Amino acid sequence: MKTINNSVIQDSDAIYTAQLNGHGGAAEITAETVATNENPYWVHLDYRKPQSAQWIQETELLPPIAKDILLAENVRPKAQRIGEGIVINLQTINNNPNDRPDELVAFRIYINSQTIVSSRHRRVNSVDSVIHTLELGNGPENSGDWLITMADAVTDEIGEFVETLHDQLIELEDMILDQQIPARGELALLRKQLIVLRRYMAPQRDVFSRLSIEKLPWMSDSDRVTMLEISERLSRRLEDLDSSISRTAVIADEITSMMADAMNRRTYTMSLMAMLFLPTTFLTGLFGVNLGGIPGNEFPYGFTIFCLSLFVLIVIVTWWLKRSRWL
Repeated sequence: MKTINNSVIQDSDAIYTAQLNGHGGAAEITAETVATNENPYWVHLDYRKPQSAQWIQETELLPPIAKDILLAENVRPKAQRIGEGIVINLQTINNNPNDRPDELVAFRIYINSQTIVSSRHRRVNSVDSVIHTLELGNGPENSGDWLITMADAVTDEIGEFVETLHDQLIELEDMILDQQIPARGELALLRKQLIVLRRYMAPQRDVFSRLSIEKLPWMSDSDRVTMLEISERLSRRLEDLDSSISRTAVIADEITSMMADAMNRRTYTMSLMAMLFLPTTFLTGLFGVNLGGIPGNEFPYGFTIFCLSLFVLIVIVTWWLKRSRWL
């Protein structure tokens, strides 16, 4: 049985190297172990490490096209078949500390019946979860199972984030029903996260759909059926995203309407106040001119009578506004 030179893999400065044992577990590849072609082996790398990047460029385990994709900086979800293998770009939620979830993390995979090579720079929780299942002994048993497990983990992670966004959306809708305006920028951030996730998950859904129909020799019919179910599950999440984006537009319209109503009420109140004091302003201006002949100028109670007259005038104007249903 053909063996893999352990030193070739060890020189990669990999984050994780192991060979699947065919029973849900994996044995880490070290200088003392032997990697054979009986079961697939997995090499997980940080492509920005100089030693890992050099290993990707020089190894004979990868075809040239796969090398370029594994080292690419900016990638969108896609799948490209290379002989009996396939190279895949996937993106998922960024759960790293001090990063926003919508700043998606990408990782690249080259996989065939015997070789699995994945690369990333920022930590990917989905990859770590697959490693954890292998350590527990209930992980993938072969290459097809590994791909299914990885796609399922990514889709679950995306689904959890979509549910979180949906809960935030419901909170905003409840605030609108209570006539409360959300904090500035809160709706804009939510809408941005929804749109970014929708943009990148649509092609990823197409990747899973393509994998379900590719006649890869190391994928069984049951693997293809499971991959189709994962694609359909992601499609339902995309429908949720479309619905949520539409709901944010309705919320934005409601906020605009609430702010316009508030401004109209203030303007209306100020207009009524101006109308209320308009007659009194006219009289005070008229009696305040510095000319002779002002009535009551020599009368000792003239100012008191004038003030009482202004008060009566205000009462009359207020009564008229209420009778006219302006107040």
